[in-house]
Amino acid sequence: QVKLVESGGGSVQAGGSLTLSCAASGGTFRGACMGWVRQAPGQEREGIASIDSDGDTSYADFVKGRFTISKDRARNMLYLQMNSLKAEDTAMYYCAAAMTPSVDPRDPNNVDYWGQGTQVTVSS
Repeated sequence: QVKLVESGGGSVQAGGSLTLSCAASGGTFRGACMGWVRQAPGQEREGIASIDSDGDTSYADFVKGRFTISKDRARNMLYLQMNSLKAEDTAMYYCAAAMTPSVDPRDPNNVDYWGQGTQVTVSS
């Protein structure tokens, strides 16, 4: 079965950087749209970034210019490079897969598979 495993979370001071990784297995991801979604305590999940099968990327306005999503198709890996982190970026970060082409996993309703999450904590 499909499995998504995130890594790379941790604690960092404001202004710092982290890179999250997601290892995907158990499925065919060639046509999938992959993304990152986060959830802060007491808040709903919100989409951050996505990358489709052609490598085209989309970002939420609040991370544009700071976060970069990328993938290694050969290794079935997804990444999120996060720079200039802010305290408000503190959340659990989830890797998400929408297996239908052109469906954006930044909308949690479109997600077919979720990872278990990795915690990012930014101190001010």
